[in-house]
Amino acid sequence: MTETFDIAIVGAGITGCAIARQLARYDLSICVVEAANDIALGASKANGGLVHAGYDPAPGTVKAQVNARGCELYGTWAQELGFLFRRTGSMVLGFNDEDRAHLEQLRCNGLANGVPELSIIGPDRIHELEPRASADATCALWCPSTGFVDPFEVAIAALENAVANGVTFMRSAPVEAIEVAGSGDDARFTLATPAGSVRCRYLINAAGNGAADISHMAGAEEFQMVWRQGNIVVLDKEPRALMPLYPVPTPLSKGVIVTGTVHGNTVITATAAVREPGDTQTYASDVNALLTGARKLVPDLDTRRVVRAFAGGRPVIQGTNDFFIGQSAVVPGLFQAAGIQSPGVASAPAIAERMEHVMRKAGVALRGRADWDPIRHAPDDFDRAPLARKEELIESDPAWGQIVCRCETVPEAEIVAAIRCRPGAVSVEGVKRRCRAGMGRCQSGFCQSRVVAILARELGCDPSEVLLEDAGSWLVEGPLKGVR
Repeated sequence: MTETFDIAIVGAGITGCAIARQLARYDLSICVVEAANDIALGASKANGGLVHAGYDPAPGTVKAQVNARGCELYGTWAQELGFLFRRTGSMVLGFNDEDRAHLEQLRCNGLANGVPELSIIGPDRIHELEPRASADATCALWCPSTGFVDPFEVAIAALENAVANGVTFMRSAPVEAIEVAGSGDDARFTLATPAGSVRCRYLINAAGNGAADISHMAGAEEFQMVWRQGNIVVLDKEPRALMPLYPVPTPLSKGVIVTGTVHGNTVITATAAVREPGDTQTYASDVNALLTGARKLVPDLDTRRVVRAFAGGRPVIQGTNDFFIGQSAVVPGLFQAAGIQSPGVASAPAIAERMEHVMRKAGVALRGRADWDPIRHAPDDFDRAPLARKEELIESDPAWGQIVCRCETVPEAEIVAAIRCRPGAVSVEGVKRRCRAGMGRCQSGFCQSRVVAILARELGCDPSEVLLEDAGSWLVEGPLKGVR
């Protein structure tokens, strides 16, 4: 079966979902084509969630042009889409005169890139802003605009809003071939996938680490992706979330960063090592480097409280450390959003905005829809809800009082809502990303079997068919105890 759209977006990471949401305001038929079975399963999932302010990129680069703007847009996007966002500010800690000179260079970069209110501060102000920062720090770059999000929550919220505005989401649809018919401004694309073919007038390549393959299949720019792997460690919740603390960066990465999260955990992020494509293994040497680096910034950090370590790959284009956003110079009608490594999360709203401008400049007719609704109402979060709202929910449906995940206080009704939303969860990890069932200190040790049973019931399948994550990741071999 072949479906026809005005625009097809390949990739449902934070970049593709943000672009889909941005373009959904126009009178266009749009399809998001995703190889995996859910949203944000690539670099957007294995990510520390920092909304970097924009003082790192070299002035004049594409990164510099979208980072500060993306950070600025997050306040509006969070309000409209209902995801959690904390603009806490951040500090880059320096420990000597050499570090101070580097901080001054970062401040100059930031001012050139449009980052507001940057200043170099001393020890007293450092410990006023973050009492747990190392007492050995002699100076810091203070940046009030930095914040953090759950990157997969942003992607999910953006695509939910896009789908509510008419965008189609095609999951489990890896692109196997692209046929280009016609030439120049009359080109048409047909994408072959196991879930069916997609024909479109315009094609947007937001495929993350698969972007080079999509470009090659379409006969466009030839480039290679480098798998720059990052290991990340998550610690149990703290009474107070830490402000993001950075070391002086290296030419390869921003270094080991310690930050809070929107749900109160502490995250240590991230190493940077070039490894084989697809390597998501965690390495003891990398984890030890993270813990050592974190203790330099926050000496009292209890690194025994690790609840999870994971890894992912940044989608880096070989030979450049910049984003590639624009219309293909080889195949008109193909638009590239490739090489979206760090600060991809921070830049996502501005990348979407820039893609809109690029398409408009290329002559794509963008006529506004009178019925476009920018608002996505966040689902009820039982753990965070006031007592009166908890009582109201339980009164409306007793399943709100049936707690499945004890660590995060997630009731059955919240899991059901995560499955029934559009597009909803179809796996245990999909449920986890939407409502945090299994995200706590026991990491699904208590609740996983119940989540499997609820998924089986809601999806109308046998528990043995329920997936942990993507295709082939079955959890159950035979009947579940107590499940009929």
